[in-house]
Amino acid sequence: MQQPKVLIIYTGGTIGMVNDATSGTLTAFNFDHLYQQIPEIKRLNVHLETISFEKPVDSSEMNPSYWKQIAQIIFENYESNDGFVILHGSDTMAYTASALSFMLQGLSKPVILTGSQLPIDEIRTDGRENVLTSIEIASAKNSNGSSKIQEVAIYFENNLFRGNRTTKISANAFKAFSSPNFPPLATAGIHINYQTKTPIAPKKFALFTELDNRVALLKIFPGFNASVYQSLFDITKIKGIILETFGAGNAPTDKAFDDLIEKYIADGGIILNITQCNSGSVEQGLYETSSFFQKVGVIGGGDMTTEAAVCKFMYALGNNFNQADVKNVLSQNISGELTN
Repeated sequence: MQQPKVLIIYTGGTIGMVNDATSGTLTAFNFDHLYQQIPEIKRLNVHLETISFEKPVDSSEMNPSYWKQIAQIIFENYESNDGFVILHGSDTMAYTASALSFMLQGLSKPVILTGSQLPIDEIRTDGRENVLTSIEIASAKNSNGSSKIQEVAIYFENNLFRGNRTTKISANAFKAFSSPNFPPLATAGIHINYQTKTPIAPKKFALFTELDNRVALLKIFPGFNASVYQSLFDITKIKGIILETFGAGNAPTDKAFDDLIEKYIADGGIILNITQCNSGSVEQGLYETSSFFQKVGVIGGGDMTTEAAVCKFMYALGNNFNQADVKNVLSQNISGELTN
């Protein structure tokens, strides 16, 4: 049987860091020496190639230009590889995974993001297992030769999650990620158990790299003062606003805030309502405190994560859709990010 080919893309993050014996600081290591750090890789029946960013990017510095770079690398190497593993800092990994799920539509091959909480040369590092299992998943095939995973996913601490359903929940635990509204795609124990999931609607593989970051994120809290945030509701600067509301999409009744929303939408702005809760879904109109949103045309975000909502908004705006089309895109399940 022909060896499956997996391309490893190193962007930066803790997983690629080693302790410099001279300075005592963490520095990025050369991925040509990957086998020295993880010699067990040689036991996998996989042909590996690596591409590294010229300068490793700290996770907190990730932005749409780097997402575009990653997406283009995958697109350009898509036909010659069976799967892809992206080594990435954990802090913004869920944002990158969400963005890639909208930028790389119609995948029939796995794109697995992984990383670690401890540097790769630490004795107790979680990086070795995360990398080894991610490679194994990225190369896994069904009996008919198709890939077992055909989407963007995050692998961390024994769980493979759909990328745009994932959020980071811990800064110091190895179990750093959760997918509160969608079960794991696979779990790794003695064996890797793949779960049967509702597939993402099949599409022709396509690359979308245009993202518009004129999006604002506004979290509602008790005592919220609408006048403080008035400048956000300027359609000449902000094309879309995401509201993180209470529970099933609720917010306090406030005429000044309601007036800002109504005028912003009338001027051509778009507002998306998502819940602050770790799990559950927005249901506008279920309670009186969200009925105004429903009335004026705020889009209910269902059970989307904040990360997915931000990236989906950038994708929808970047493709030059008109207001009605953007609203339609935000309401639909595009890449498995939303429960119908």
